[in-house]
Amino acid sequence: MDVGALAPTSVDVAGGDGGATRLVGSDRVLAVLKELARYPDGVSLEELTRAIGSPKPTVHRALGALRRAGLADQGARGRYVLGDEFLRMAFAHHEDRPEHVRVRPVLEALADRFGETAHYAVLDGREVVYRAKVDPATGAVRLTSTVGGRNPAHATGVGKVLLAHRLDTVAAVEAWFGEVPLERRTPRTLCTAADLYGDLRDTLERGYAVDDQENESGVNCLSLPVYATSPTAPSGALSVSALTYRTPLHTLIDAVDEIRELLGPLGRNRQ
Repeated sequence: MDVGALAPTSVDVAGGDGGATRLVGSDRVLAVLKELARYPDGVSLEELTRAIGSPKPTVHRALGALRRAGLADQGARGRYVLGDEFLRMAFAHHEDRPEHVRVRPVLEALADRFGETAHYAVLDGREVVYRAKVDPATGAVRLTSTVGGRNPAHATGVGKVLLAHRLDTVAAVEAWFGEVPLERRTPRTLCTAADLYGDLRDTLERGYAVDDQENESGVNCLSLPVYATSPTAPSGALSVSALTYRTPLHTLIDAVDEIRELLGPLGRNRQ
């Protein structure tokens, strides 16, 4: 990578609150890389410059460094995309994750059994990140979730089942809330500390969480913890996410023992 592009010179970029965030060289290159990921069909230098809020020569130098490292590429029309080397590293890393490799056969079995989408996700702060997804082989309507995508933890089954193992008191839930209000994704989303704590307590007692159209109207899910890397602490959670008209929530709840059986040792806390 170009040493000059990573030198500790600084530039201003527009922050999400309308202010300016100060970026030095390495941060600048990473900002360009992250912005590139938003344009699978390619993006022009002018568009990148506007999106990042940096001078065109600055963005051009960062793109040059990324291209030399194979992390960005420029097509025939002059538009920039993520490079093949970046994709190779990302996919190789993802496929080699121990929990991903171990959980995927279970997701495939669940998608086949219910004809719905199965996910594996981990907790990252206030959000969940989807590490694996398996769609059903048939079905005209499928979910729009993506591997690497995020959703608010408090509104999802996978998020709530993981939060239940960390927030075991009202005080803990209130501290997790902080001063930032929780996003209300649908009219059913639990957005108060008291409501969320009650749901997390129920989740811990029964061993699974439910999302009753709390993240997306018309979609419900049932989620269980996964112990892929530790015998006592969940590494993540899996879910069967279903369209309500096709697979009502009570159908998933009635089949929870079957889901546990498919999960096998990965679903057992061996404390």
